[in-house]
Amino acid sequence: MPFEIVDLAEELIPQDPKVVFGIVLALIGAVFLSLGAQFQHRGVVKVERNTQETGGSGLNIQQLMLLLARPSWVIGTLMLGFAVVLQLSSLSLAPIIVVQPLGAVALVLTAIVNARISRVALNRASIIAICMCVGGVALFVTIAAFTAVDKPVTDEDLVTILVILAIVLVAFVVAFATLRNRFKALFYILGAGVLYGFVATLAKVIINRIQHQNFEWLTLVCVVALLAAAALGAYFVQNAYSSGPPDLVIAGLTVVDPLVAVAIGIFVLDEASQAPLWANIGFVVAGAIAIWGVFLLAKHHPQTKS
Repeated sequence: MPFEIVDLAEELIPQDPKVVFGIVLALIGAVFLSLGAQFQHRGVVKVERNTQETGGSGLNIQQLMLLLARPSWVIGTLMLGFAVVLQLSSLSLAPIIVVQPLGAVALVLTAIVNARISRVALNRASIIAICMCVGGVALFVTIAAFTAVDKPVTDEDLVTILVILAIVLVAFVVAFATLRNRFKALFYILGAGVLYGFVATLAKVIINRIQHQNFEWLTLVCVVALLAAAALGAYFVQNAYSSGPPDLVIAGLTVVDPLVAVAIGIFVLDEASQAPLWANIGFVVAGAIAIWGVFLLAKHHPQTKS
């Protein structure tokens, strides 16, 4: 029996030390993501206060330019930039469905920091919601770490991702142009999370193709698509800061973003091809818990604007 347990552990636990290092980088990146979000949120709030305009219908050009003059926003942006570098490094070392969800660590840090800075204590429902988000993501990562595999990205995979992203971009642009006056924080958060999920996936694809010396015109199209998704996602994030607390924004990004990336990793990139039935069931249950936690946090957070 002891030998069977050892054999099972050796079979499940990833033997490649690169995966472990990738997880460490992702966790450090989550810390900078949390701090960067807090600083950016502070900058957006100050710009709104100075211009006496809210970003409920979308931050205007003047407000976006004023953000560049806010030291807190610039510092937050630099921190987020460093978090992105760490994330890209982790994606080069481990499967996307292992490292991408680890950003949920930022949710706990942001919730604690925001509560201290704003002097608004989280209520019981919000704490439960945060635990659901982090717990669901933690369960997902645990299963993925034992079952995921890294595979080369084919041209067919990349075309599929680009087509889906094109549809998503058009849908969000049309929705924003026609319905933005009705949007609340949750729309911007979900929108940014979906777009950043594609950004992470495309980044993983580009890294994968560079590693396999397969950088050609299709990869270049992938770079352009990544920049477009990142730009619109970043704009949505700033609008989310103007209509919701930073920990709610981070909750959406660190749950929706990885779930989108993971869904693509599973269904398009085939990273879960070796996962047994129990693992696939676990993915669904863990994802449902995390997403439900985001909706509960949006509903019960003491700083959420109605």
